[in-house]
Amino acid sequence: MSNRYKAGDHVKWNSEAGVIHGKVVKVHVQDVEFCGRQRHCSKEAPQYEVKSDKTGHLAMHKEDALEKA
Repeated sequence: MSNRYKAGDHVKWNSEAGVIHGKVVKVHVQDVEFCGRQRHCSKEAPQYEVKSDKTGHLAMHKEDALEKA
């Protein structure tokens, strides 16, 4: 997989609260600390920082957890 999404893309993902809609804020391709946890990212396996449209909360997901909305 290689960067299917880019900043500004509208996406959706599943959570405990149901399906969440939001936008990609940033694409991480290097390891990063997010919400106190180390996230392993690379160009081959990026992680996407997403912001919920409804609550404004930030989350980080792997590419296969997201879908275009």
